[in-house]
Formats: sequence, structure tokens, C-alpha cells
Amino acid sequence: MKKRTLGKGGLEVSALGLGCMGMSFGYGPAADRGEMASLLRAAVERGVTFFDTAEVYGPFVNEELVGEALSPFRGQVVIATKFGFALDPAGGPQWVGLDSRPAHIREVAEASLKRLKVDALDLFYQHRVDPDVPIEEVAGAVADLIREGKVRHFGLSEAGAQTIRRAHAVQPVAAVQSEYSLWTRGPEEEVLPTLEELGIGFVPYSPLGRGFLTGKIDANTTFDKNDFRNVVPRFTPEARTANQALVDLLGAIGHKKNATPAQIALAWLLAQKPWIVPIPGTTKPARLEENLGAAAIELTPEDLREIEDAASRITVQGSRYPERMEKMTGR
Repeated sequence: MKKRTLGKGGLEVSALGLGCMGMSFGYGPAADRGEMASLLRAAVERGVTFFDTAEVYGPFVNEELVGEALSPFRGQVVIATKFGFALDPAGGPQWVGLDSRPAHIREVAEASLKRLKVDALDLFYQHRVDPDVPIEEVAGAVADLIREGKVRHFGLSEAGAQTIRRAHAVQPVAAVQSEYSLWTRGPEEEVLPTLEELGIGFVPYSPLGRGFLTGKIDANTTFDKNDFRNVVPRFTPEARTANQALVDLLGAIGHKKNATPAQIALAWLLAQKPWIVPIPGTTKPARLEENLGAAAIELTPEDLREIEDAASRITVQGSRYPERMEKMTGR
């Protein structure tokens, strides 16, 4: 597996990471813990060194899973986690708001260190921009943790260009994580140019469109009652029918390259910039193998032009989040 570097601080990771959320949270019942531990270790054996989790996934259980499964590989892997949500004080499964107060950031860091069984958090993202806490205070709080040796690198998730600049001026940002794929291209407008200018890495989450770009989902697919795609506007049957054109495009390119739609979707992201590191998630060993195969696919300039020309004629239908979460993208 080739390596890529996030930010100017030398955070080197595998060109493809592994998003771990779906192992415990978001897409129906949690998967078997033992099987997921085996999958995480198999990813390491296949060259993956970058793993993504967060306290809110579960909450807590995903960090515990990742910490336990990867404990034999200390020093060999990079684990990213996140702060910034206020969790239900009654211990419920839902977050109840945002909280990036410096004292809360410190509390989350201390708890995540224990769950992940590490001495320092490799990459600590603000999960969502908190409008009630100046980003300078957030960056300062993480800078303090970095000085104390509890955090190695600072990241932001779903932050806009202005926020990124303000945070980076206080504490260098190693990476920004936002949704980005052939059906979610908002970061191209302002965020990616800002990151290139400042020397910050980019980590696309949901690079396979929450499974849709794999070609395994159509208008008739039903999801588990606890799967959050049930409330995502982009996953209504009507939107899925309209958005099938994008999957068809990936399939056509894949046919020429002897690759799957998922592999083309990931190869397209890797071809955009050398400092982009997608983090597809999966709970299945076969899908892990398929996704990692994307790193070996070379898309020529002609391939990329063909994809761009065809994609420009497709209008994606449906918002990527319910309204409550769509409003939580930073400026």
C-alpha cells in the first residue's frame, strides 16, 4: 500500500484508510465484535495504517473496539478520533447538541485515550464546528493537549474555508475531514483550494456515497429500521432512481478498467490530489479487499476527463443529510 502525507507535520498514512463507524453505529445493529476485530487486523496486514473512529459512534463502543483490536499494532498505525458533540447525559445513544468548550475537549481527550489504549491521540478532529465557541479557543485547547503530549495532530471535520484559516493560524491543521465523492462535490469550491494553499491534508468520508456508489443499492433496497439512511433525503426511492445514472457511469468506466464501480469511485478520489486519503468503511472482508484494490488502479487523464464530462451532465437528487445535520456544516 502506498503512503500519503497529511499536513506539514509529517503525518504519514496509507493511501486508503478505514472508516470504522459502521462497525458499531449508523447502519443498523452493531456487527459482531470479534468479527470486526478480525477485520481491523486484516486491514493492517493488507497495509492499512489509518483508522477513523469517534466517541459519538455508539457512543463509545467503536473507540473501544478499535482500541482493543489495534492494540498489538501500537506505533504502526494512526488512529483518528473526534470531539465536539454533547452526548445524552442519561446515557442514551443520541447526541443532544454540540460542545467544543475547551474543558469538554479535554474531558473527551482523556476518555478517548483510555478507550483507545494509547498514550497520545494521533489525530484529534473537531467533529462539527460549534457556533457557540470561537474556533480560536478550540484550536488553542487542542494546542495545549499537543504541548502536553496527549495529542499529536489537530483536525477539523465539515469546516468551511474561513474556519479552517482561523484555526490553522492558532494551531496548524493536519487534515480536514468532510464528505466528498462523485456525488458530493461541495469541497471543490472553496475547501480544497484552501487546503492546497495552506498545506493541509484532506480525508473524504463516505467516499462511496454511504454504499450507493458501489452499485449494490437500488430503488427497491430496504434498510434496517436503525439504519440512518432511512431519513436521508438522497436515499428516498425516487432519489435513488434518479441517482442511478452516476452508478451507471462508474460501471461503464469500471468495465473498461476491469474494476468495480466502488474501485473507480475510490480511484477517482485518489487521482484528484496526492494529499487526499479516502476512508471507506465496511464490515465485510470481501469489501475490504475490493476497496483496497482501488489503490492499484491508474486512471489516465483521458479517463478522468470522461468521468468529469459525464458527471457534469448528471444532477444528483436529494440532500446528503436531514435538515438538522445539514445545517451543521461550518463556514
